[in-house]
Amino acid sequence: MQRRGRVAFSAFIVVSMSFAGCLGGGSGGNGGDSSTPWNQGMSYIDDPVSHFDARFFDVGDPMSNDSWGNASWAVFGNEEGGNCCEHYLAGTKEGWILNFGGEYPTWSEDRGHTWQEYLPSILSQIGCREPKPTVPGQEGLGEGSIVQATNGDLISMGWFPYPSSSGADQFYAFFYDAEAGEWSWCYNRTPEPFYDRSWQVEVVGPVNGGIYGNGPWASLVISNFWHQVQNRGGQISTDGLNYEYFEFPDRNANLDIIEVDLTAESLGLEWDFTKPHKEMRSFPVPSGGLYFPDYFDDGTDAFLDTSLNWWAATSLNGSSLPTEYCAFDSSTALHCFASISGGVGLTHHISWDGGETWNTQEYNLTGVGTELEEWEWHSNGVHDLLVINIRYQSAEGPDVDLAYHVRGFSESLEPDIKVYLGLGDLDSTSGAGNDIRFDFASMGILPDGGAFIAYHDSSDADPLFGLELLLPVEYGPHIEPM
Repeated sequence: MQRRGRVAFSAFIVVSMSFAGCLGGGSGGNGGDSSTPWNQGMSYIDDPVSHFDARFFDVGDPMSNDSWGNASWAVFGNEEGGNCCEHYLAGTKEGWILNFGGEYPTWSEDRGHTWQEYLPSILSQIGCREPKPTVPGQEGLGEGSIVQATNGDLISMGWFPYPSSSGADQFYAFFYDAEAGEWSWCYNRTPEPFYDRSWQVEVVGPVNGGIYGNGPWASLVISNFWHQVQNRGGQISTDGLNYEYFEFPDRNANLDIIEVDLTAESLGLEWDFTKPHKEMRSFPVPSGGLYFPDYFDDGTDAFLDTSLNWWAATSLNGSSLPTEYCAFDSSTALHCFASISGGVGLTHHISWDGGETWNTQEYNLTGVGTELEEWEWHSNGVHDLLVINIRYQSAEGPDVDLAYHVRGFSESLEPDIKVYLGLGDLDSTSGAGNDIRFDFASMGILPDGGAFIAYHDSSDADPLFGLELLLPVEYGPHIEPM
């Protein structure tokens, strides 16, 4: 894919990579032990010089304003799958970086060195009702969602607003069959005139969905617009191509209550890649099905079982989860996040027993920030790693993008480092009509432990995302420091 040059200082940074082995000589890290350099035991897994655009990001004390040094991250933009206002990032157990921020799924299999795009000219129409190409002259209007299912398949959905004379939105399902190693697509007409970007999640199976069909999983898609404005249901598929309208229960419905087993003795590494975007507000359950914390008006949770039936739900101890933003990883930990009460920041909740008991860690930016703009998190059980991305309105005015790394969360929830993504010099917000937009946070973690995270600063008119290059040596293969 062709790339444009972004900013003059990028070339200088790439040339300056020969000095990156020193990383500023800062100290700190390791739970606040100032006698140990923060970057001890770390090295570059990927050579920054080999990337088109590598930039230094400041690294510092996670609980203060102290700076420890900097590290090189590779930086990417719209050419790698975004649009004017966002990226929709995800990772796979095979090490792919996925992005469906724009019109079609885009991915890299080699840590961002080369990128591929699923273009209409190479699309196949397999098992699809009414195949239909993008309307000429309306290219570039799409955006979508993508996530890896537990069996390795990629389920994704593209939304094209008003691409035809009828003024009707269009759905394009994009499906990657992991066993066959092939992509396919399907045009699906939506039942309503306006949908907005989709959020997408796997219903862990095997699914016996009755009129919706059977399969190893079901793919559930909801509308960002419908979700925010009113409860209008979603779209569901058991083949990843053909979607049908799927009704959600009313928020005040009086459903039968079921106890859902949220424990797991062990989970495979694929569970580090099944987490949907947090705005899906649900998570796959290892024993099967999909759980929606705090779904009903009275705070009761909801559960969608493998027959695609809805229930009111509790954990095995009869409790609801502490927040609607939760997910598992391969360590069997259940992570939940919530905005802190009466301030600016987040509280991390973690349970190792299916929600019966919880430990917490607070990320309080009150005083430093005036508003929590966007946030997201991912965890990797294989590396015992949690990365939290927070974008907040600073007291000085511009928005600041942070990434907190918690290495060894099974032993301690205290973060080890804090990374400032980009320049932190741009005030942007979400929503149509705003001049400078950053619509939502998005991120992932590769199998090698490297995070990739969306951010926005004045170096580009549109949001960017950075890929972490400096990692602990214990994570695996690395190159020698330069």
